[in-house]
Amino acid sequence: MYTESDLRAASTAGVLDPPQLARLLDFLKGRVALVPAASGPRFDFAHLLWYAGALIVIGAMGLFSTLAFSQMGGQALAITAVVYAAVFSVAGHYLWTTKQLTTPGGLLIAIAVSMAPLATYGIQDALGWWGQFGRPGDYKSFYPLIKGSWILMEVAAIVTAAIALRFYRFPFIVSIIAFALWFMSMDLAPWIAGAEHADFETRRLVSIWFGAAMLVVAYITDRVQKRGDFAFWLYLFGMLAFWGGITATSGGTVLQKAIYCAFNVALLFGSVFLGRKVFAVFGVIGVSFYLGDLANKVFKDSLMFPFALSLIGVAVIGAGLLYYRNQDRITAWFEANLPDGVKRLRPQGAA
Repeated sequence: MYTESDLRAASTAGVLDPPQLARLLDFLKGRVALVPAASGPRFDFAHLLWYAGALIVIGAMGLFSTLAFSQMGGQALAITAVVYAAVFSVAGHYLWTTKQLTTPGGLLIAIAVSMAPLATYGIQDALGWWGQFGRPGDYKSFYPLIKGSWILMEVAAIVTAAIALRFYRFPFIVSIIAFALWFMSMDLAPWIAGAEHADFETRRLVSIWFGAAMLVVAYITDRVQKRGDFAFWLYLFGMLAFWGGITATSGGTVLQKAIYCAFNVALLFGSVFLGRKVFAVFGVIGVSFYLGDLANKVFKDSLMFPFALSLIGVAVIGAGLLYYRNQDRITAWFEANLPDGVKRLRPQGAA
């Protein structure tokens, strides 16, 4: 993005003639009048408060709910969830449509959507609809415990969020879908294993395949989305499931660990190809894990181990600084050497 002062500086430097500058400014002012100002989220104090408030409400009704809250009974919990959802839906719709405040309005709609698991839990608890794995415990256990009985709650969250997205194109609502899918990747393992508690290896494999499927959906979303970043949350939670399942592999030969390192290096290239920093974050963490494990093997029970690990950390920081200084050149080289057929596979935002 360039400001008017940038264009005037270009004219002063002789890059643009005064008549050209005048025509260009008139054209751009006309575009500003036709195109409404972007109302997407920005990193300022107001947006920080809006998102923080939404997360506090969502957490209060789920992650931080107390045992006493769960003991209200299924019918009371369902009514509470429906009332919360109705109030936040009305308030969010008002801000979205009447006041044109899409960010706070969208966040209120997201809060309403997040009530779907609580309402579903209340209905199931009141009617005893728990399926083959029985009652999974109190609602507060939804977040820390892996249980096959949570599946219907996760499906309800996904369906409700999808309906909300049909009317309110707010990317943060996708985070609820991605979060529910991530939880589903763990809670499906008991169904696949046919037991109330699946073994660790089954959960790990389900996580890998489910995460890979979520990444494919994220890529397709990235290719087709026109406005708003609806793929970000799918990429994030897809990587949590996929990369987490691969990283959780126990043991491994020297060759297998080297392949794991190469996989994480490939994520760094994937980050440049797709224009998604989330791949770089997980890739750097994975390479650091590998180097730390390698240092532990080489300097096992040695006084030098903390110093070797510190040196690795400094090297990673140095690599980050080196990339920061040369990222334009790296991107330009990447663009110049990438075959045209491969370029067409990149999402629009990555080009």
